[in-house]
Amino acid sequence: MAALEALDALLAAASRACCSPVAIFIQIQGCIICLTLALGWACAAYIRNKVIRRMKLNIANGNSFAFICEDVNDLEHSAQVNLPRVSVIMPLKGFGEHNLQNWRSQITSLYGGPLEFLFIVESTDDPAYHAVSLLISDFQDNIDAKVIVAGLSATCSQKIHNQLVGVGRMHKESKYVLFLDDDVRLHPGSIGALTSEMEKNPEIFIQTGYPLDLPSGNLGSYCIYEYHMPCSMGFATGGRTFFLWGGCMMMHAEDFRKDLYGLVSGLQDGGYSDDMTLAAIAGQHKRLIWSPPVAVFPHPLARDLSFSRYWNYLRKQTFVLESYISRVNWLMNRALFSSHCYLSWGFVWPYFMALIHLAAALRAPYSGSRSEASASSCGLLLVSCLLVSTIIELLSMWNLTKVEIQLCNMLSPEGPTVSLGSYDWRLVFLAMLVDNFLYPISAIRSHFSQSINWSGVRYHLKNGKIRKIERSVGNGPTYSDLAWKHLYGKKQFTPKSSFLSSLSRSIVHWRQPKKYDI
Repeated sequence: MAALEALDALLAAASRACCSPVAIFIQIQGCIICLTLALGWACAAYIRNKVIRRMKLNIANGNSFAFICEDVNDLEHSAQVNLPRVSVIMPLKGFGEHNLQNWRSQITSLYGGPLEFLFIVESTDDPAYHAVSLLISDFQDNIDAKVIVAGLSATCSQKIHNQLVGVGRMHKESKYVLFLDDDVRLHPGSIGALTSEMEKNPEIFIQTGYPLDLPSGNLGSYCIYEYHMPCSMGFATGGRTFFLWGGCMMMHAEDFRKDLYGLVSGLQDGGYSDDMTLAAIAGQHKRLIWSPPVAVFPHPLARDLSFSRYWNYLRKQTFVLESYISRVNWLMNRALFSSHCYLSWGFVWPYFMALIHLAAALRAPYSGSRSEASASSCGLLLVSCLLVSTIIELLSMWNLTKVEIQLCNMLSPEGPTVSLGSYDWRLVFLAMLVDNFLYPISAIRSHFSQSINWSGVRYHLKNGKIRKIERSVGNGPTYSDLAWKHLYGKKQFTPKSSFLSSLSRSIVHWRQPKKYDI
């Protein structure tokens, strides 16, 4: 009995403390954060929905190729022969369960202009080298693709090193260069849509897109989905944006040939993050970053994505904020670091306070204290506000996800159908709390450690740049951290020739509309 009385007294005191002016401010702030996210996702869904309505209208008006281009006349041979040359550069590392499907979606693009694909690996020991070489051999009569061995990086991250090697080997007449991650699943008309925007607006410095994460069912995958969702509203502007995703970046090839603004040297000299570095350069020189509304790509997450692998992914994301190439870049990263940490815990703490209010309210009838009953009623009012805000936020997130899934299905009518039914919204809510609680911890750890081990390679920073790289090939991990891809060994996959042959025949059919007048 005495123990219960002590517990009641403790809960009552905690509930009263959570009704202080500072605590009330924190809880109201949490509601405002929820409602702000809901508003941002609603605006993003509106932008994506406009594209869906426009595509449906084009289809109703007889344009069966609305998923490729808005105007069917753009598929005329006379229009296709004037399209600029594009070089697609894909840095690869390891081979996982979704890589083959992603690579197929990239090399089977329905872009009608000259197009080359450069797959860049660090060595022939990488399983990706043999898998992608075999895939290319089955499409050699239909595509211009090659695998390039870049060697090990010495002054920058391996990804940036691979990208720059690809830039050095791209066709001399390429007008645009498109950087893609190996986990990007393109739509048939994605390259054409990006190129069209670049042609219409020469002021575009970088064009980008964003992934739609498809959780695999475990908490780690939902945490990654939740981590990306707030950023998605910055990519659903329908045009100008300040955000940049390294998984999809189209730029003018000439900017790299001339090393405009020190692009190449800035990346090569200790660069760790390609997108943050380029975004800082664009901001410093007031150049335009553009995100077309159709640039949203399905991103299936690994089925066995453990929580520890999610944690290392989060560490990698926060470690990015420790790298910089200029004072502008440093200031931008510090602003992101501070605001993200503040908002993350500002989002989480109201839910801990709500638990205290609920526990105190459940024990209030047994205490008989009028002051405790008053504090309990105040606490329940705050809990009700947070509950309503959370429901509105989750509904808005659900709606944006539904709209983006519908858009992805329309943009890839012959691809794997994406379904909203696979999402578990209880895990989404739990992931919101877990991810926002862990983000500041990860960011603080990254700030003080100044190093990260990603897929067997440890990078050390000094003054924002990579100054030391340690590799553990012999006794390092066999799999990558996020996608759980095979990192070493030559024979990891043997595709079925019958399937690839039938797919190759279908690609010939797909390419007919852009080669001949319709």
